[in-house]
Amino acid sequence: MEPSLLYAVKQVELAVRARLDELLRPHGLTTATYTALTVLERRDGLSTAELARNSFVTPQAMADIVAALEGRGLIHRSPDPGHGRRLRTCLTAAGRRQLAAVAGEVGALEERMVADLSAEQRAALRAALNSCRAALT
Repeated sequence: MEPSLLYAVKQVELAVRARLDELLRPHGLTTATYTALTVLERRDGLSTAELARNSFVTPQAMADIVAALEGRGLIHRSPDPGHGRRLRTCLTAAGRRQLAAVAGEVGALEERMVADLSAEQRAALRAALNSCRAALT
């Protein structure tokens, strides 16, 4: 009997996370910190709560991640002029350099993951995963 799709998706997630952690560790990053940086690369200026939702971690975990990234100078926070106590989180130039430093290795990992798939299969996989995500949100 074949495993369920949920099980297969979870196994892929665990394998990706393990490989990402291996390649990010020498750069002083974890999968969670890398994810937060990539989210900010696409959507600078998020609050910590928004960043947590987009990075798939709890607000409490994101508070620790933000503190660590801010301490390393990879992000900075500033008051949001439109919202009293809200702080906007933004990438710094150092944060952008950090992402650039790992981009090749991360790209190679993704390529390794889909190496046996044709271009059409890769596009279909992306579309299917996006459909699955949309169905659950």
